[in-house]
Amino acid sequence: MLKVPLPLGACARSWKSVRMASCGMARRNPLENKVALVTASTDGIGFAIARRLAQDGAHVVVSSRKQQNVDRAVAALQGEGLSVSGTVCHVGKAEDRERLVATAVKLHGGVDILVSNAAVNPFFGSLMDVTEEVWDKVLDINVKAAALLTKAVVPEMAKRGGGSIVIVSSIGAYSPFPSLGPYNVSKTALLGLTKNLAIELAEWNVRVNCLAPGLIKTSFSRMLWEDQARQESVKAAMQIKRIGKPEDCAGIVSFLCSEDASYITGETVVVAGGTQSHL
Repeated sequence: MLKVPLPLGACARSWKSVRMASCGMARRNPLENKVALVTASTDGIGFAIARRLAQDGAHVVVSSRKQQNVDRAVAALQGEGLSVSGTVCHVGKAEDRERLVATAVKLHGGVDILVSNAAVNPFFGSLMDVTEEVWDKVLDINVKAAALLTKAVVPEMAKRGGGSIVIVSSIGAYSPFPSLGPYNVSKTALLGLTKNLAIELAEWNVRVNCLAPGLIKTSFSRMLWEDQARQESVKAAMQIKRIGKPEDCAGIVSFLCSEDASYITGETVVVAGGTQSHL
């Protein structure tokens, strides 16, 4: 059958609709009435993620180890007209993890989304100089706490028919940052945790994915970008020759938590300006 070409105007309209769908403009509030927990979310990447989830319609519970940071973040986001509340949560403490989940249930009736973003990096130097205490702290907070928080939140997700979990790893999982050995190792472990959880939680319709940011300009990564020589060395490995912004990570997380990603689980999305990212 002879196909009649579309008029130029119709082609333009078709392309516009495809472009709008791909960038999320076709459907507003993709996370409407979802309830999201975001750890370490009063600054940097976590704060940008919390803001984006709330902008996309979610009720977000932010958390941090310090009450003053929680108060400041909640005030800032509520000032933007967003549905945000907060509570203190040291993810290494069982009672704090339980309180974080209980806060969401009390305020909003359940949990649909967990973004596990909390991490520590107490060491800079050779792996041969790492003490047992440093290894314990890094693995407890960066890996074990992510697993235990997931364990605490999954029963609430199951009550609502499923949910989405995003674990924040790092490009250091693939291309180790110099002198950050324990941190790099912990972030590699999160790739495996994501794969294992995705398999085990599928029966409850809980999807688990991972975000691996590159060098993002935050206070947490200050030691990597404040020194100009080190910054240039990191940028040399990128295809996009700039340091990332927290907002560069936020949209990807919102997508992974939305129905647009309903057939994606066990995957790691690298947001690192084109840095090499294969094990």
